[in-house]
Amino acid sequence: MSRSGLSRSEMSQSRVPLDVGSQLPQSAPTVLRRVLPAIAFVSIALAIVVGAHYYLALRLVVEPGWPSPWREGLVAAIVVFGFSLIGYFVAERLLKPPWIRLVTVPSGLWMGLAFLCVVLLGLSDAASLLVAASITRDHVSLRAVSVATVAGLVVAIGFPRALRPPSIRRVEVPLARWPAALDGFRIVQISDIHIGPILGRGFASALVAKVNALDPDLIAVTGDLVDGHTSLIADEVAPFGALRAKHGVFFVTGNHDYYSDARAWVEEVRKLGFNVLRNERARIRVGSGEFDVAGVEDHRAHQVDPHWREDVDAALQDRDPNVPVVLLAHDPTTFRIARTRGVDLQLSGHTHGGQIWPFGLLVRIVVPWLAGLYHDGAATLYVSRGTGFWGPPLRLGAPAEITELVLRRAGFDA
Repeated sequence: MSRSGLSRSEMSQSRVPLDVGSQLPQSAPTVLRRVLPAIAFVSIALAIVVGAHYYLALRLVVEPGWPSPWREGLVAAIVVFGFSLIGYFVAERLLKPPWIRLVTVPSGLWMGLAFLCVVLLGLSDAASLLVAASITRDHVSLRAVSVATVAGLVVAIGFPRALRPPSIRRVEVPLARWPAALDGFRIVQISDIHIGPILGRGFASALVAKVNALDPDLIAVTGDLVDGHTSLIADEVAPFGALRAKHGVFFVTGNHDYYSDARAWVEEVRKLGFNVLRNERARIRVGSGEFDVAGVEDHRAHQVDPHWREDVDAALQDRDPNVPVVLLAHDPTTFRIARTRGVDLQLSGHTHGGQIWPFGLLVRIVVPWLAGLYHDGAATLYVSRGTGFWGPPLRLGAPAEITELVLRRAGFDA
């Protein structure tokens, strides 16, 4: 079978337009129902960013009492870099490579540096409260220098590592209903690559070479391929057209693909030979063994495009329940439904494994499946830590991965 796998006619297609009016009062215009949540999100995000930068200026500059003009210069730098975070998102939507990286690289590095400084300062403040100790002016100055130095070293070490293609993680996945004839079937999963703001064509080419060297049976691309419109970064993504797998390359959308115009990207990756699963499935047959590979839209697709919504039931409708199914779903949250629908294995990403410690602790509050294998009865979930990164070009305690999943029939001795 070719790298493009099955033709569109061989897929069970089930696109279900939404009755938007049934979700909210008819009196509320559709555009208003989409804009208000966005305004609320942006407002909260800005409040967090402003608060964090005020905290940094207070603890790193004002309280240590650095002499003028250092004090004014450092405060000004914090303010400028704070505004550069807005520039990151503006550049993502307006600039092409390589110009975009003149904005996104420094702002991304600042994003990581500021986060680490806030965490270290917060831990220091918590420790002083626990021991009920007051911090003298000398200690305040020493803390400021120490925090900035440690955070800077972490960024300096982590940045070049983030730019390299990740290592391969091999995971054996036992499945009770997996056909004995397909024992050892290998799916290579890549996820959350985020080509665009910082990672580009070179990273994509190196990633394709590493994936193809594994000679996989099937490749699963589980969303967040890009950040940016096709008109800006289509050429950066072009190397993915060289991906090769015996039974095809399958793709599902992620939330960032929707922020970047998912409709345009779906057509673009189809040109590259990807099988795009939009609440639909395809049958994979190898000798006497067979299984379904299904895929759903991103969990939050409807918040961006009201004509699309994650629909597990549509993707699985009319299928043979005796045939095992592997579900591709960007967001692990889909597992709440999938585990009740007879799905044998779900492959997801989205969380990045937290990407930068201790951010994973916050992610786990929202998504309990952070990274790795999870089991719930006969259903299994694997969550990739992601193959690229978003925002800060850093990885700390959550290394990126190319995942080689080896599917095994539970209890079967090959």
